[in-house]
Amino acid sequence: QVQLVESGGGLVQAGGSLRLSCAASGRTFIPYHMGWFRQVPGKEREFVAAISWSGTTTYYGDSVKGRFTISRENAKNTVYLQMNSLKPEDTRVYYCAARRSSYPLAVRRTEYDYWGQGTQVTVSS
Repeated sequence: QVQLVESGGGLVQAGGSLRLSCAASGRTFIPYHMGWFRQVPGKEREFVAAISWSGTTTYYGDSVKGRFTISRENAKNTVYLQMNSLKPEDTRVYYCAARRSSYPLAVRRTEYDYWGQGTQVTVSS
């Protein structure tokens, strides 16, 4: 089992920045790929970014490419999402997720094994 706790969400003006963190505990962090997803209530959970267990491979959703950066510090069991040039349409609940590294890095939410509780990001215009 892996427990994931997100933090760093909040209210920011359009054009501003936020950095989300996701702290993992439980079974060792290193053998897991990590992902960030986001969701508006009542809609599908949308892929944002993913990073391999080694940190050498990253994927991004089209809507965030060039604005968001995913990174990880395995020594701290933490993954980050740096969000720049935020837009009102980035307003969502953001979730981090873990996927066993015995499988390839993935972008579909159904391929992730563990989830955090989410953190709200609100971007005002």
